[in-house]
Amino acid sequence: MSGNEAYCLHQKGFRPGELVVGNSVCSLGVLGGIGAFGRNLAGGEVENVTSLISEGRHAAIQRMEKEAQKQGAHGVTSVSSELRTLSGYTEFLSQGTSVHADASAGGGAFFSTASSGMELYCHLDAGYTPMRFAMGNVAYALGLGQGLLGSLRTMGRGEVKEFSAIYNRVRHLALQRLRKEAAKLGANAVVDVKTRILPYGPGAMELLMTGTASHHPAFSTGPVNADEVRTSELTGEELWNLAVMGLAPVQLCMATSVYSLGLVGGIGTMFQGMTRGELPELTSLIYSARENCVNLLRQEAQRFGADQVIGNRLMIRELGPGLIEVMSIGTAVKRMEGITPQSPVLIPQAIIFDRDSAEADPVSRGESNLAANALQNANRVRSQAQGCLPALIVLGALGTTGCMGILGSLLGHH
Repeated sequence: MSGNEAYCLHQKGFRPGELVVGNSVCSLGVLGGIGAFGRNLAGGEVENVTSLISEGRHAAIQRMEKEAQKQGAHGVTSVSSELRTLSGYTEFLSQGTSVHADASAGGGAFFSTASSGMELYCHLDAGYTPMRFAMGNVAYALGLGQGLLGSLRTMGRGEVKEFSAIYNRVRHLALQRLRKEAAKLGANAVVDVKTRILPYGPGAMELLMTGTASHHPAFSTGPVNADEVRTSELTGEELWNLAVMGLAPVQLCMATSVYSLGLVGGIGTMFQGMTRGELPELTSLIYSARENCVNLLRQEAQRFGADQVIGNRLMIRELGPGLIEVMSIGTAVKRMEGITPQSPVLIPQAIIFDRDSAEADPVSRGESNLAANALQNANRVRSQAQGCLPALIVLGALGTTGCMGILGSLLGHH
C-alpha cells in the first residue's frame, strides 16, 4: 500500500495491515474437457469452463478473506483475481491488503473491495459503503458453425453480424452475472467495474468483470433485484466529482461491432500497403465501425433513461486479417437528489497518481493502439508471402500465365 493510500484510509479511520493471499488449483477433468470441446463446436458459452473458472476464482477470494479475518482485519482493499497455468492445471490466485478499523471508523461488517485506498476514500466520502468484491464471467467460443458462417460473411465488406451478436451477448451476460452476485450480497451498486478478456485453452476465451458490490442510501433503503443494481466503471474521484454535480451512475453501457474489410477490399488494401500513403478502405472501415458502435451505446443509454454517458472509451483490436472488433463502453448517468459527498473538497492525496500506477496497462495499450496494429498489418503484407494468398484465389480466374506474371512482380517487390 502506498503512502497516499495509507493517508486516505487514515482519514476514514482505517490503517493498513498485512498482504493476504488465497488460491485454488483446479482441473477441468476428462469428461469436462470433452464436454467443453463439444460446446466449442457449437459456439457460444462454454458452460463447463465458465463454472470451473467461477468456482476457482470464488474459492481463492474466500480463502483470502478468511486469512484477513484471522488477522483481525475489518476489510481487504485492492483485491485482484488472477488465473495462471501450473503444471498443466489452472491456479486461481487472489490477493489484497488487509485493513484494520480504528475506533473512529465504528467497526462495521467485514468488507472486501477491488478499489485502492485512494478510491475507497472517494467511495466512502460519496456515500458508497463497500460490501464485497464481486465478479461475473463467461467462458465462450465462436464455434465451428458460427465461425464458418462468419467467415463467409467476411468475404463482403461491412459488419459481421454473427460475430457482433456473440460478443454483445457474452459481454451483457457477464454484466448480468455481476449484478446478480451483488444483489445476493444486499448491494444496490457495483463501482470500479473492470472488464478483461483472457485466453483459456484452445478456442476459448474468458470475459471477466470485477468490481465492488456497494450500498448507497440514496439508491434504496435495502436490497434490490439484480436488474436494479447500478454499475459503474468510473474512478473513485470521478464518482465523487459527479456527486458534487448531482449526477449518479445508472448503468454500465457496452456495445460491440465486428467489421470485415471484405475479400475485394482486402486485396486492394494489400496492394496499396506496399506503397506509402493512406489506406482509404481501412480508414473508411474503422470509421464506420466506430460510428455504429457509438450509436449502439447511445441507444442503450437512452433505454436506461440516462442523461448522458460519462467516460466513454473506444477499444479496437484485430481478430484476424481484415477483421476488427470495436468495443465502446461507458457509464450512463442521471441527475439525482441527495447524493452530495460528505466533504466539501476532495483531498489532493485522493487524486495523486502513485509512480507505478502511472504506467499504462500492457493489455490496454495493446487494445487501444490502433496505429501500432495498422503498422504491424502493413509490415505483415510486405514481409509475409502468405499475405498474397487471398489475391491468388481471385487471380486464379485470370489464368496461369496472368497469375505467374503478377506473382513474379510480387516476389520481385518482396
